[in-house]
Amino acid sequence: MRLKRFTSIQKAFHILLMLSFLTQAVTGTARMYIETHWGRMLAAPFNGYNGCLVVHKYVGLFMLFLFLCHLIYALFVVFAHKVDRDDSLWPQGKDIRQAFAHLRWMFGGEHPRFDRWGYWEKFDYWAVFWGMLILGGTGLMLYSPIETSRYFKGWGLNVALWVHRIEACLAMLHIFIIHFAVAHLRRHTFPMDRAMFSGDADLETSSQERPAWITRLRTNNELENKIASDAPTIKIAMSYVIGLSAVILGIYLVVGGLMNAWLVHW
Repeated sequence: MRLKRFTSIQKAFHILLMLSFLTQAVTGTARMYIETHWGRMLAAPFNGYNGCLVVHKYVGLFMLFLFLCHLIYALFVVFAHKVDRDDSLWPQGKDIRQAFAHLRWMFGGEHPRFDRWGYWEKFDYWAVFWGMLILGGTGLMLYSPIETSRYFKGWGLNVALWVHRIEACLAMLHIFIIHFAVAHLRRHTFPMDRAMFSGDADLETSSQERPAWITRLRTNNELENKIASDAPTIKIAMSYVIGLSAVILGIYLVVGGLMNAWLVHW
């Protein structure tokens, strides 16, 4: 039995963000490692070093546009639908307490009663905001260096490049190692959690991982309206192909980057 968790709009935002982030990761990494055979291999599908830059710039602009659309959507949901506090991604004091309780559970303590969103999911969500501000801001500075130099001194571009590069590396490491491991490689979800692709989650698993959410739905007589039938086999197969391809590509970029780091003249 499945439980509806994400709307079609939320799934669309996720898939577009995922595809654009992966494109930026590949093109950005290819330019960083262009001195290596591995970097040139990554750049080949984009017509080399300069082609990667063109794609990186335009996809970066698309990500900023997508971010703006999400802001409008989030404000509309908050003000037009009066979202319940327990259904929102807004950080609360209990998230800190549950984070420590979760750590104690790993060493034999009691499992915290998570609601619809866990503290790690809220962190992932808000991390996009500061990531877009830092990467987007420095990216716009680097988009047209000559125009930027009209307003900033030359060393400002060097600072922007390094801030952009460091934040991009941190974002890739977090997504490709922590996010992928937590979302897909746990015992309950291995080899992939398709909730963000199909929009629903397994009811039994949700009852174990998010008992406060299930209890609240039952108390408010909303659980029946959340029950969803399983997706068609073709959609499930497509979810696994897309999701696992992203996981494999992310791990490949991390491993390849570490293996070739000593060959790059930073």
